[in-house]
Amino acid sequence: MYVHWDGYPSHHLPLLLGAYQYRFGADLDALCRHLIDEAPEGWSQLGTDLLESTPEPLRAELVGSDEHPSRKLDKVPVITVGATEPEPWTVTEKSHGGLDWGYVLHPHHGIEVIPLDAEDRGPVVAWDTDPRARFSNGTYRWRPGHPIPATVPPRSTAPSTSATAPAPTSSAATPRTAPRR
Repeated sequence: MYVHWDGYPSHHLPLLLGAYQYRFGADLDALCRHLIDEAPEGWSQLGTDLLESTPEPLRAELVGSDEHPSRKLDKVPVITVGATEPEPWTVTEKSHGGLDWGYVLHPHHGIEVIPLDAEDRGPVVAWDTDPRARFSNGTYRWRPGHPIPATVPPRSTAPSTSATAPAPTSSAATPRTAPRR
């Protein structure tokens, strides 16, 4: 699905991971139904409403003071050539021209992040990655076969969890470290 505003990994990944882990209870089908069926023409932006049911300390860390709802695209101009009815734009390998980022939601693995201007594939961020990880927006860092370009959140900011909202068990987002000289 097309999302118009702020498609950077630093914005989308925390929302998608938080939505999957908490609001949709690790039910990828429910998340996909929401993202696709709720806005068949696409989204103007994905918002913090995706973080409903996220434990409040974690939600506060992810959102800060930047509360904004998801907004569907409306009044989308659709150009049709030879078609009798307008058709929504389906983003595919052949129709992604002009888009910067692609996100593929894989059922058993996680979210594949593809910098569309440089690659056809990208690394996969595991579904149980902590949504507080700090993801890079540098397209050159999201190459296939490379580590996820993110740093884990500081331990001092770990959210408290409740019995009804399990915390992620591991993190695929690990910091890149190298010896200092």
